[in-house]
Amino acid sequence: MHIHCLPPELVNQIAAGEVVERPASVIKELLENSLDAGATRIEVEVEQGGVKLIRVRDDGTGIHKEDLSLALTSHATSKIASLADLDRVASLGFRGEALPSIAAVSRLTLISRSAHQASAWKILGDGQSQQQGPMPAAHPVGTTVEVRDLFYNTPARRKFLRTERTEFAHLEGVVKRIALSRFGVEINLCHNQRPAALLPRAVTRAEQEQRLGGLCGRSFVENTVFLERETTGLRLWGWVVLPAFSRSQTDLQYFFVNGRMVWDKLASHAVRQAYQDVLYHGRHPAFVLYMELDPATVDVNAHPAKHEVRFRDSRLVHDFLFATLHEALAQVRPGARQAAASPALENAALAPHASPTLPYATVPRPPQMQEAMVLPVQEQIAAYARLHPPPEVSPFAAPPAGAEMPPLGFAIAQLHGIYILAENAAGLVVVDMHAAHERITYERLKAALEQEGIRTQPLLVPVTVAVSQQERQYIDNAADLLSKLGLEVAQLGPETAVIRRVPALLAGADMAQLLRDVLADVATHGTSTRVHDVIHGALSTMACHSSVRANRRLSLAEMNALLRDMEYTERSGQCNHGRPTWVQFRLDQLDKLFLRGR
Repeated sequence: MHIHCLPPELVNQIAAGEVVERPASVIKELLENSLDAGATRIEVEVEQGGVKLIRVRDDGTGIHKEDLSLALTSHATSKIASLADLDRVASLGFRGEALPSIAAVSRLTLISRSAHQASAWKILGDGQSQQQGPMPAAHPVGTTVEVRDLFYNTPARRKFLRTERTEFAHLEGVVKRIALSRFGVEINLCHNQRPAALLPRAVTRAEQEQRLGGLCGRSFVENTVFLERETTGLRLWGWVVLPAFSRSQTDLQYFFVNGRMVWDKLASHAVRQAYQDVLYHGRHPAFVLYMELDPATVDVNAHPAKHEVRFRDSRLVHDFLFATLHEALAQVRPGARQAAASPALENAALAPHASPTLPYATVPRPPQMQEAMVLPVQEQIAAYARLHPPPEVSPFAAPPAGAEMPPLGFAIAQLHGIYILAENAAGLVVVDMHAAHERITYERLKAALEQEGIRTQPLLVPVTVAVSQQERQYIDNAADLLSKLGLEVAQLGPETAVIRRVPALLAGADMAQLLRDVLADVATHGTSTRVHDVIHGALSTMACHSSVRANRRLSLAEMNALLRDMEYTERSGQCNHGRPTWVQFRLDQLDKLFLRGR
């Protein structure tokens, strides 16, 4: 067959296939154009899920009359002008493909007025090679893009669209992500002439959390921790949920880089690692996080749909994300926040978003409690009473008058040898004593490991591992990392490595597989926590077996000592397996159960 040039109309429609998948794709491109134009108010109207009509109106800077025709021309843009601009893209769009691609598969009307023009101008495009306009129109400063009859001239594409409900759900999801990316922009959405979302500007933290509640649910906001951290060239802020509010899927995970919504494997890995010690098996965290950094250090042109980015120093970004989230989750403990209702009452557990910090949480921890827990269980529990002499309280009496009320209150009873019942300022606290003690023991074992480092031992019979040429290169490049992880690995030949020294806690593990996993992590993320994860798993097992068991009767002194330790232990809201260690029943919730008025 001979080579020939395609007609312009066919070229545009093929290009449109890369940009316009469904109505949601159109909304994404148009909203990003509005944001790049500096809009502070955007009105979105759609009909029949966006197939019949999509109209986006903004109050941005507008387009000059002489530029309207260029706006519908492929690879024409006002956002970059040189290769240097491409190296530090600060706008959401920059390729100049969106409007011409949309116009190639729809009947498009573009009306715009810049602040320097006395009137607005309009141009039409309907998938043909010729455009109509520009012609005078009435319009305030800003731009309106109207897209009608999407895919009217490409019926093969149109038949792949789903139902109106499904298409609108995708479109609404895009509007939701855009609204989360720009709190300072008012966005209103109407579907079939009915309001679907009214989102006023959100400047203060309270207003931002109100928008979050409308988009992600009130329970999301009530169970989040706000974090903000800045270092040289990097800033991270946003909201992460408490581990007890984990999800069965990843539907509430939003990560923005310089205001751009992305799906980033590196970020996902850092978040999973930060939640590793506190998340129940098979569950997923929820978060809305914003990363800000120099545009020159991130490549936003790594994916055709701009869904992915590449960081110049991915290791630095990964470690910064992990450290920030890890520290934020570690600081969530009784006293920093009160706990929400029992799941049986309100489908929530542990630590609502905006409850006051109680004075007791600021009291320094007694220095003797820094000791590692190396005693047998019974001796540990007995030691509690000596280290934490609480007020003498009758099991059936309220705490003594004038006593400072700690976050978890004072123990009043033990239930079935499993739960500790305590009274605090908010109401009733129920503690799973085994889960709580397990977390306390685990954190002390980890602290001891950090102080002493990873103890290693030589293998009587070194383990030989068949490696590929690439794995061998990773072994050479990551020699320092392997040494820090307690692994002594040497090359025996072109395709053989030998493990001679391993961490003492992992002497019985499958070291060959562990080495391959570490090298796979290094290849993907530039580092590996695999050995630490396995070691922490062993410590978790040790903590589980050495913690107080069910049906173990505790005195009030022992119970109160356990409560005090929980208040000072990082991540004490969950056990090592991610289960909650305590729940709060507020007085108003108890009143509701008993139909009691106040």
